[in-house]
Amino acid sequence: MLKFLFVAPLIAILTVLVTGLRIKIQDSVDFVYDEFQLSNLPNEGKRLIQTSPSTSEWMTEEQVLGLIRKNIKFMDVTDYRSLGTRYKAFKKHGRFQFPLSTAFEDEVMPFIYKLSTEHMQKNLEKFTSFRNRYYRSKYGEESSQWLYEQVANIVKAANYSDPILSVKQFSHKWGQKSIIARFRGSDDSKSNEVVIIGAHQDSINMWMPSFGRAPGADDDGSGTVTILEAFRVLAEGQFKPSRPVEFHWYSAEEGGLLGSQAIASHYEEVEIDVIAMLQNDMTGFVGKKYPEAFGIVVDYVDSDLTSFIKKLIKSYAKIPARDTKCGYACSDHASWIKAGYPSAFAIEGAFEDSNPYIHTSNDIIDHLSFEHMLEFSKLSVSFAVELSHV
Repeated sequence: MLKFLFVAPLIAILTVLVTGLRIKIQDSVDFVYDEFQLSNLPNEGKRLIQTSPSTSEWMTEEQVLGLIRKNIKFMDVTDYRSLGTRYKAFKKHGRFQFPLSTAFEDEVMPFIYKLSTEHMQKNLEKFTSFRNRYYRSKYGEESSQWLYEQVANIVKAANYSDPILSVKQFSHKWGQKSIIARFRGSDDSKSNEVVIIGAHQDSINMWMPSFGRAPGADDDGSGTVTILEAFRVLAEGQFKPSRPVEFHWYSAEEGGLLGSQAIASHYEEVEIDVIAMLQNDMTGFVGKKYPEAFGIVVDYVDSDLTSFIKKLIKSYAKIPARDTKCGYACSDHASWIKAGYPSAFAIEGAFEDSNPYIHTSNDIIDHLSFEHMLEFSKLSVSFAVELSHV
């Protein structure tokens, strides 16, 4: 009895201390979490939310929604605490060296000439017709299935004599699936070196996520159809890369980069070497503060890859690049950076001049420019071709 009287208050004190603790996270490659600290009972039903590389906090669902309403970017790392801990172990060779200049214009330009705003507009009109694309709603599941069918139809219509093109759904704990389309590479020595072009397919109404109207035309319907159009012309043009090229449409970005974290974790676990990843998140809105341009994010990205992307823009696009910053975990490229892979992010313009209607029922097509989006399709096509061969 005396032993219990001594131990019980001690446990109570420890519980209070642990519950109120803001967990300081070191470099994800070297850090090992304290499992007692992360799984103690008072945090049951909460999510471990990371808002900077060094700090995380257990939060309720309403607290997480509060971050979204304040436009605070975050990663939900509850189920992906080991992300970034395995990359150094399997990365045997040196860092990939990005080219000093573009070199495949003769192959890139015929694909670019076939890009069309007509396809993007038709697809985005349908994609925004779902009440929302929230990853935990039935609408999010239905919209994901529709998107998968569009990609699958492109794969089927391409009709390669050698079946190098495929598509699959990547399942999660929630209903909305991520989608991965893959061009198999022709060079066996580069078969484990993958180039990725990504966008997220989900949308959110920041006040009523599951039921509220969230057409998500720009965030990120624009990025979704931008890379779908790039994928279409590459498939129809019988693109044959030297190393594998993949197009990803992520589920649950708005929930804290959940879909991309799941896939990056899997790639890291099975030791796939992603040499470059480009994220397309919000590609359709032309701001008022500055002349039309690509917004090229320069914080929390790979600087060498970002420099190469600027070269692609200079060679293949009609509008210039403008450096911008968007903060920590502002889109799915952050999952790949955390895993240790080179990734970059192209957005519609300067971050402070981006679409003010996102996460509301007013994120609609009327605010967007399909001609602007077409420039991002050019970037995705050139990214795929150039980096697939070097």
